[in-house]
Amino acid sequence: MMSDAGLLALHPGLHLILGAAVVAVLRGPARTAVALALALLALVTLWQFTPATLTVVWLDHTLMPLRADALARLFATIFLCMALVGALFSAGQPSRVELPAALVYAGSAVGVALAGDLLTLFVFWEVMAIGSTLVIWSAATPAASAASRRYLMVHLAGGVLLLCGVAGQLIDTGRLQFDVMTPDHAARWLILAAFLINAGAPPFSAWLPDAYPEATWSGTVFLSAFTTKAAVYALLRGFPGTELLIPVGVFMIFYGIVYALLENDMRRILAYSIVNQVGFMIVGVGIGTPLALNGAAAHAFTHILYKALLLMSAGSVLYMTGRRKCSELGGLFQSMPLTTLCGIVGALAISSFPLTSGFVSKSMVTQSAADQHLFYLWLALAAASAGVFLHAGIKFPWFVFFQKDSGLRPPDPPWSMRLAMLLLVLPCIGLGMFPGPLYSLLPYAAPYEPYTGAHVVAQLQLLLFSGLAFFAMLGWLKRTPTLTLDLDWFARVALPALGRRMGATLAMASAPIWSLLQTTWRSAITQARIWCEDGGPLARTWSTGAMGLWMLVLLLIVLLDYYL
Repeated sequence: MMSDAGLLALHPGLHLILGAAVVAVLRGPARTAVALALALLALVTLWQFTPATLTVVWLDHTLMPLRADALARLFATIFLCMALVGALFSAGQPSRVELPAALVYAGSAVGVALAGDLLTLFVFWEVMAIGSTLVIWSAATPAASAASRRYLMVHLAGGVLLLCGVAGQLIDTGRLQFDVMTPDHAARWLILAAFLINAGAPPFSAWLPDAYPEATWSGTVFLSAFTTKAAVYALLRGFPGTELLIPVGVFMIFYGIVYALLENDMRRILAYSIVNQVGFMIVGVGIGTPLALNGAAAHAFTHILYKALLLMSAGSVLYMTGRRKCSELGGLFQSMPLTTLCGIVGALAISSFPLTSGFVSKSMVTQSAADQHLFYLWLALAAASAGVFLHAGIKFPWFVFFQKDSGLRPPDPPWSMRLAMLLLVLPCIGLGMFPGPLYSLLPYAAPYEPYTGAHVVAQLQLLLFSGLAFFAMLGWLKRTPTLTLDLDWFARVALPALGRRMGATLAMASAPIWSLLQTTWRSAITQARIWCEDGGPLARTWSTGAMGLWMLVLLLIVLLDYYL
C-alpha cells in the first residue's frame, strides 16, 4: 500500500494532462513527437505498478486517486494506446487546440479508470467533459461550435447528477470509496444516471451522433475511444449485475442499428454504431456473471481498436476528398487501396468475423446470455449481430469504397495516417487469431474458448445470410441526400420554436397590461409633479407646530403597531 502523496506525480493520467501544456506551445513534428512520448511514458509508468493503490487524506476523507487493479489497468492501457495511435494519426492536423485537448481528454479518461474514490472520479469526469468539448470545438466550423455547446450542456448536466449522487452517497454511508453499489438509494440512482448519460443510453443517445461527426477528421477518432468506454468501465466497477441495464442495452443495440441503416453520412453511421456496440457492453454488465463482465470489458477493449480503425478510414476519406456523404462517394478502392483494406478489416472486426478481435470478445456476452438461459436475450443479441454486419460490416465499406463510381480519384492519405491505421490492423487481426494475451488481462476468472466448431459455423452462417439480405435489399438501402431526425430534434428545433411561439403569445397577451401600467405610471408622475411644484401641497412652507403634530401621529401609529 502506497500512502505517500508525492507518488501522485507518477499518475499516468497526469502525465498527459500536464504534458498537454507543453504540446500546446509546440508546432510541427515536435508537437507530435512530444505527444507520442507522453503517451508512451504514461503507458510504461502504468505497467510499473503491480496491483496497488495510492491513498491521500483530504479534509478528513481518505481518497484513492490511483487504484491499479486488473480492471482499471485493462481500461487505462487501451486508453493510453489510443492516445498514442491517435496522436500519430493527427500528425498533419493544423489545429493548435485539438491535440492538447485530446491529451487532456485521454489523461482524464485514464484518471477515471484509475480512480478508487468517487470524488476523484468526479474531478476526472468533469475534466474529460471539458477536454472532449474542446476537441469538437477545435474543428472551428459553425456546426462544430453549435454541436460542442449542446454536447457540453448534456455532459455538465450529467456531471451535476454525479456530484449530487456523490454527495448523497457520502451523507448516506460516510464513505467515498468507488466500489460495487446497489441502486437502492436516490444517491446511487443519480450516480447510475450520470454513468448512463455518458454511455449514450436513452433518452440521451442523440448527443453522440450529433457531436462526434462534427469534429475534424482526426478529432472523431479520439472522441470514439474515451467517453462511452469510460462510462462502461464505471458501470462495470459500480453496478455489475444490475438487471435494469439489460433492457437499456438492448434498446441501445437496436436503436443504433436502425439509425445507422437510415443514415447517409459515413461518420454518423459509425457514430450510431458506437451506441449499438456500447449496448452490447451494457447488456454484459447487466447480466453480471464473471463471463459476461469479462465479455463487456474485452469488448470495450477491442471496440476501441476497430472503431478507431473504421473512423480513421472514414477520416482519411474526408481528409482526401472533403466529402462525408455516402451518396457522394464510391469507387475509392481504385485510388485508396490501403484505406479500403483498413476499412474492411475494421468492418469485419465489428461484425465479429472469425479471426478478428470482435469475434473473441462480443461472443462472450452472447454466450453468457445462453449460459443463464436467457433465451430471448440471446435471440435478440444474435439478431443484432446480423444488423451490425448490415450497417457497419457491409454498408459502410460498400457505399464509401465500392458502390457506383463517383469519379473521385484521391490517393491514400499521408504516411502518418497510413501508419496509424496499420498499427490498429495488427491487433484487430492478431487478437482475433491469438486471444490469449487479451484474456490474460481480463479481471475475472472465467475460462472461455471462442473457436468451437459450432460457434464458428453459426457465426459464418449468420454473416452469410446477412450479406445476402443486404445485396437483396440493395435497391432499398441505396443512399440519397437526406437528413435523419433523432430525438435531439426536440432540443434543437422543437423546443426553441415552442419557446419563440410562447414568447410571441405572451408578448401579445401582456401588451394591454403593459400599456395600462405605462399609463398609470405616467399619471402618477404627473400627479407627483403637481404636488411638488410651486403652490403644491408638498411645496408649501409648513409651520413647526404642524410638523410636530405629524410626528406625534406617526409615533402613535408605531406604538399601536408594536403593542397590538
